[in-house]
Amino acid sequence: MVSLSEYDQRLLSGADGKAKQLAMKMMVRAAEVSGVECLVDVSMAHVNSCFYSGQVGLDFAEFLLREGGTVAVPTLTNVGLIDLLHPDLRPEKSNQEEVRGARKLMGIYEKLGCEVVWTCAPYQLKQRPSLGDQIVGSESNAVSFYNSVLGARTNKYGDFLDICAAVTGRAPYAGLHRDECRLGEILFNVDGVPKKLREEDVFYHVLGIILGQKSGVQIPVIQGLPKTVNEDQLKAISAAGAASGAVSMFHAIAITPEAETYDQAFGGGEPKRVVEVTSEMLIEARDTLSHSNSGTLSAVCIGTPHFSFTEFAKLIPLIKGRQVNPDVSFLISTSRFVLAEVQNQGWLEDINDAGIRIVVDTCTYFTPVAKGVQGRVMSNSGKWAYYAPGMLDVRVVFGSLEECVESAVRGEVWRDKRLWDNAFWGSE
Repeated sequence: MVSLSEYDQRLLSGADGKAKQLAMKMMVRAAEVSGVECLVDVSMAHVNSCFYSGQVGLDFAEFLLREGGTVAVPTLTNVGLIDLLHPDLRPEKSNQEEVRGARKLMGIYEKLGCEVVWTCAPYQLKQRPSLGDQIVGSESNAVSFYNSVLGARTNKYGDFLDICAAVTGRAPYAGLHRDECRLGEILFNVDGVPKKLREEDVFYHVLGIILGQKSGVQIPVIQGLPKTVNEDQLKAISAAGAASGAVSMFHAIAITPEAETYDQAFGGGEPKRVVEVTSEMLIEARDTLSHSNSGTLSAVCIGTPHFSFTEFAKLIPLIKGRQVNPDVSFLISTSRFVLAEVQNQGWLEDINDAGIRIVVDTCTYFTPVAKGVQGRVMSNSGKWAYYAPGMLDVRVVFGSLEECVESAVRGEVWRDKRLWDNAFWGSE
């Protein structure tokens, strides 16, 4: 039996309308299935139900709106299916049902009171949750980043549950909302990985793939990351770990807020299993992300999760005064808010002059296929490289940001021989 507050009971009675009544019924049932006795207040939500995946999502949102539903806490929207600022990315005339449905659904979520940010990286916004905050997350990389890097608390809420939690401001007090469920269980030791490799961005994407493949439902703890690790690299671990597995939280000793020490990460206990990350494991995981290492290139897709301001700062010197090959579509997915910062810096002119296109509100590995994404496609994102072959009819090449830029300019895959020399991945 789930213990309900007076607020819960009022919503459940229908006194605040059918939308909130249904939302509370969903929360109570979720608590029952989870085997917990109460709900917990949440301070914010990031919802994925705004992503159009068929008529049922539209029907559900229309019911909430028709029956007076509004969000009870600040609620951010995940990406949608379409880029509202650049509609030709997925033209309506080619995909009428999907595009019209997506546009209508995104409009409803705005009417429900959501802050329509349309980003898979809401943690890049200035206002973000703090250590210990109880929240609701839905997008896999954001859930992992919120839990791991910020120390906020959320399970991964599926479609409909996420918006119901936002409408009620309540969630089952289960899983990663609870102290005892947030302790590390499996140790990944990267002390044996060359220090130079641990300075490379690609390492963090590959490490995330390994975490996802080997952790199962256990919470991984990483030992040996350098103190210089940055949020973009932690974002890469979050995204790749959640894509290749079910990692909703990880600890990095002396890096993430709930793992200042080994003992804190494991709650004074010991790991159930220890994985010594070897060069062979890294090379094997790295190579699974590419279908080939050479050949003519059709597109470059970066920004999965959304490209950050600091990533743009790294990109600009690489493209300044250069031009992408006319046969290559170079797409960068980002949020409107990061795009505004890029414009304020005066970088947009360099990007446009280089022949690079900015995409907002959505991602480029979704179907219907984004304009220009075909053939051999290169990405610096482990998540994009992992997901795209199952979503699109493309041949994926994974590489560093520098390799993506150079390849786009040349019109064919270019490899940094140093970075792709297997000896570099296994020796000091």
